[in-house]
Amino acid sequence: MVYTDSISKMVDNALVALSIWGKTSQEKIDLVVKAIAKTVYDNAEELARITVEETGLGNYEDNLSQDKRKAEIIWHSLKGKKSVGIININKELNIVEIAKPVGVVGVVLPVTIPVTNFMANSMFALKCGNSVIHAPHPSAKKTIARAVELVINAISKYDIPENLIQYLKEPSKNLTQELMNSVHVVIATGGMGMVKAAYSSGRPAYGVGPGNVQAIIDTDADIDVATKNIIASRSFNYGLPCASEQAVIVPKEKYNEVIESFKKNGAYYIDGKEDIMKITNTLFKDGILRKESIGISAYKIAENACIEVPENIKTLLLKGDIKNQDKVLRGEKLSPVIMIYGYYNFSEAIKIAKSNLEIQGKGHSVVIHSNTREHIEEFARAVYVARVVVNQACNFNAGGGFNIGYAPTTTLGCGTWENNILSENLTYKHLMNVTRIGYPIERRIPKSDEIWS
Repeated sequence: MVYTDSISKMVDNALVALSIWGKTSQEKIDLVVKAIAKTVYDNAEELARITVEETGLGNYEDNLSQDKRKAEIIWHSLKGKKSVGIININKELNIVEIAKPVGVVGVVLPVTIPVTNFMANSMFALKCGNSVIHAPHPSAKKTIARAVELVINAISKYDIPENLIQYLKEPSKNLTQELMNSVHVVIATGGMGMVKAAYSSGRPAYGVGPGNVQAIIDTDADIDVATKNIIASRSFNYGLPCASEQAVIVPKEKYNEVIESFKKNGAYYIDGKEDIMKITNTLFKDGILRKESIGISAYKIAENACIEVPENIKTLLLKGDIKNQDKVLRGEKLSPVIMIYGYYNFSEAIKIAKSNLEIQGKGHSVVIHSNTREHIEEFARAVYVARVVVNQACNFNAGGGFNIGYAPTTTLGCGTWENNILSENLTYKHLMNVTRIGYPIERRIPKSDEIWS
């Protein structure tokens, strides 16, 4: 079959590149990894334009911002990090750690963030001496073709091996599946079907889960700051990012105040049952998101639902009713639509968040706007997620940034709660094998009664 021949040839070529690149110096590797990020940064205008034109999702300005920002924070996080040869000496345990490549990395790219995902995972793979083959989403194949062309042209001056970075020029489910079956490790960022396929490939795989970020506003939070952050996060690229807030849970005694703050900062509030049903039917059909309603503006969603709203609104804010509304509204919507729920006490706020996460989004992320550490940690202990973002916009921080300690990435693991092996942000360390030399430790051996005392 042509599928087998083409994938087999790509993997063979990647193995040849790996045999050379895996012996490359740290200095040269870092020059190439930096060049990948800088190439995307310098060509972000063109890549953002191509992305929107080809995929039909999101908008130019936010894709541009996203590509530039991720290029900066990911390179900054990798800068100066050891990934070749001896990377650590533990003097206490007398252990020496030596980094080695994992091999050929296969990356399944999502249609929602094709450029940044290609960039990040190429950087992570090459940082550890690996070669990489990307499987673009069919709706973003031209975007990836151009991104690869620009990157290869930029890094070729460093005398890199041929076929170090490859991609499927005519991607399909069959080719992507075969690629996943043929590489040493898989990174799958996309729909749950693709992630499950990655885990079924027989190869080690890093998959992710869907987002359904729940945001609690505590009674002592700065309401205006909170609503500004939530709107900025939720409206970014028309709600495509998985880490953007899907629901906000607010104190009932401050409900009207919160609503007014949302409206002042660009949200359009909808509380009528008929209009909420119109939005529901516009977003979903038979419980499944309509493709034509993903990654479009709040104004366009309202227009499609025959609801008149101002053209400059950033998000639609829908009054939530857990008992009487279609539960699809409580999950991920991939559009600038936010549900709002009221609570009487903090325990109820947590209960609402947890019940929504049970529908979708376990393992991913939540947000809390609060100045009460006890509430923040109570929330964190109660919810099954890998990330709890405090007093910040989730979309700009769950994937790492300069103002938060999470590793910068485009792949956010969701742990065993979403059948992922990873419950943190994927970075270069996850594409590294480590050999550990164990030298004798000179210390007094405790007596048995000391051990058991």
